[in-house]
Amino acid sequence: MSRDTSKPRHHHGDLRNALVQAGIDLLEDGGIEALTLRKCAARAGVSHAAPAHHFGGLPGLRAAIAEEGFRIFSSYMQEARRQGDPSARGQLKSICRGYLRFGLDHAGILTVIFGNQGLASLVPGRNQETADAYQILREVCAPFVPEGGHCRVIEFQVWSLIHGFTLLCLAGEFGPPRQALETGVFDQVIALLEHLGPPDPALRS
Repeated sequence: MSRDTSKPRHHHGDLRNALVQAGIDLLEDGGIEALTLRKCAARAGVSHAAPAHHFGGLPGLRAAIAEEGFRIFSSYMQEARRQGDPSARGQLKSICRGYLRFGLDHAGILTVIFGNQGLASLVPGRNQETADAYQILREVCAPFVPEGGHCRVIEFQVWSLIHGFTLLCLAGEFGPPRQALETGVFDQVIALLEHLGPPDPALRS
C-alpha cells in the first residue's frame, strides 16, 4: 500500500516553526480573525491537536508568532538604519520609515506583537526579540535626551508618533496605505522630529 504524501511531513524539531509560519500566513491572508488553532493545523498540514500540544492554546501560539514578529520587525528597522542618513536625526527618521514599512507589509503581525498589552509589550525584559527591537529605538533616541532628562520620555515621544501614524495609514486615513510613503505624507509627519531633543545644531540633519 502506498503512503499518503498529500500532507507535508515535519521533523519534530521544525514542526513548531512550521506552525508559527502557518499562523503568520493566516494573519497575512485574513487578519487576526483568521488565526485559529484548527486553521493553523490545516495550513501546516498536521493534526488538529498539534498546535495545542506545542503552544498550549491560542494565546501560546500568538506569543510564539509575536516572538518571530519582533525579529522581523527589528530587521526592518535595522535595514532602514543601514540604508539611511548616518546623522543622528537621519537615523531616527530611518527607523521610523522601517517601522512604517513593517506595518504596511505585515499588518497582521503588527496586531499580534502589540495586541491587548499595547506598547508595553515592547519594553525590554520580556524576551530577547522584544528587547532587541526596543534597543534599536533606544539607540537612535539617545542623542536627543537632554542632560538630566529621562530617556523614556524621548523614546515614547518618537514611538507614539510613528506607531500612531502607522495605524492611521493602515486605517486608510491618508488614502491607500502605501501612498503615505509615495506621496510625501510620511516626510511631512516625521518632520516633527526636527523639534525633538536638545537644541544642539550638530544633531540637526
